[in-house]
Amino acid sequence: MTADTIDRSGKPTSPDPTAAPQMTVVIDPTPAHPQLDVVVPVFNEQSDLADCIERLAEHVRTRVPYSARITIADNASTDSTLAVAIELAQTISGVRVVHLDEKGRGRALNATWMHSDAAVVAYCDVDLSTDLNALLPLVAPLLSGHSDVAIGSRLNRSARVVRGAKREFISRSYNLILRAAMGAKFSDAQCGFKAIRADVARALLPHVHDTGWFFDTELLVLAERIGLRIAEVPVDWVDDPNSKVDIVHTAIEDIKGCWRVGRALAEGELPVAQLRASLGRRRLPDPTVSGVPRGMVGQLVRFAAIGVVSTIAFAALYLLAHPMVGAQAANFAALLITAVGNTAANRAFTFGVRGRAGAARHHLQGIGVFVFGWALTAGSLWALHEWAPQTSRHIELLVLILANLVATLTRFIALRWVFRSHDTDSQGAFA
Repeated sequence: MTADTIDRSGKPTSPDPTAAPQMTVVIDPTPAHPQLDVVVPVFNEQSDLADCIERLAEHVRTRVPYSARITIADNASTDSTLAVAIELAQTISGVRVVHLDEKGRGRALNATWMHSDAAVVAYCDVDLSTDLNALLPLVAPLLSGHSDVAIGSRLNRSARVVRGAKREFISRSYNLILRAAMGAKFSDAQCGFKAIRADVARALLPHVHDTGWFFDTELLVLAERIGLRIAEVPVDWVDDPNSKVDIVHTAIEDIKGCWRVGRALAEGELPVAQLRASLGRRRLPDPTVSGVPRGMVGQLVRFAAIGVVSTIAFAALYLLAHPMVGAQAANFAALLITAVGNTAANRAFTFGVRGRAGAARHHLQGIGVFVFGWALTAGSLWALHEWAPQTSRHIELLVLILANLVATLTRFIALRWVFRSHDTDSQGAFA
């Protein structure tokens, strides 16, 4: 790969010294300043790339009434993907190619979106799992000025989705964690079909640090926190059986990303207020609750009611996940999901804390309580397997529920301290 690029006339030219060093425009015969720029990030996709671009280009040409460009973003492919991409750009109108020397879907989208001269930037995955008929509804609210960000949603009731039980479970669990832990209101963070106004992208992307699959979530959480309008489009989506995504590894990295972003929000490392002011969005006042009984008896009653619901949810999730991932992993996933939901419910109903103020910090502290509960239940499960290796799933579940009851008392005391600290902070803030 040389350092030279090819300009719109096809002549080699030196790279722009002001451009990001990690991205090189390889070939760009497309007109400047299109209304829409659809990016297709690829890594070692020599077999599937041509079909994707041909289908996408035909759809854009016949179904999208806006000037549009397709950008193939090759991020460090080691096969013939780049050569295939260049050939496609030379033969199909409206296609350009950029290259990045390092892997990462988030890295590719950040670089191409940041430097695009289009009014709206979008992306779709190379497998085209999402039906392209959703493209126009995706970008129209942005070009009209109605919305700032748009996402395809597989979890909307109007969506039609074909995928296996394992991916369905992981996807819904992940979005439940996002809703509970970060107060996210968008329904589907990881569908590979999104768009954003380019001016908004240029303001947000310097603060989005993930270079992989968590990129979407980080961008959406930040966009929502600063009050941007996120349009959701129900999509028809068919799982690609040949997908190269490592679901378990991606899920682990996503949980790490949630922790990092939650901590950054809790510690004020992200300039939420400045971004809200610069993008012209005003945050509405958070609702507050006054007169909520705070006595020990009332708290215990509400805590117990939420605990019953959490225990039922834990049992259902454990039995659902056990055949797919085994006892320990099922226990961890079920306990994490119900712990996040439990913290959110107790925050609002047991201790009467509403609004987003301090929510990230509360959930981080709640995760600390979760770690103790997980250690207790995992230890109990390990001991059971040591003493009775052939025990049934239902005996495992009984032991876990008993261990959870022990952890529950600790949880109540810990959460009471967490939310009493919130009261103290609030009184200090308004003193």
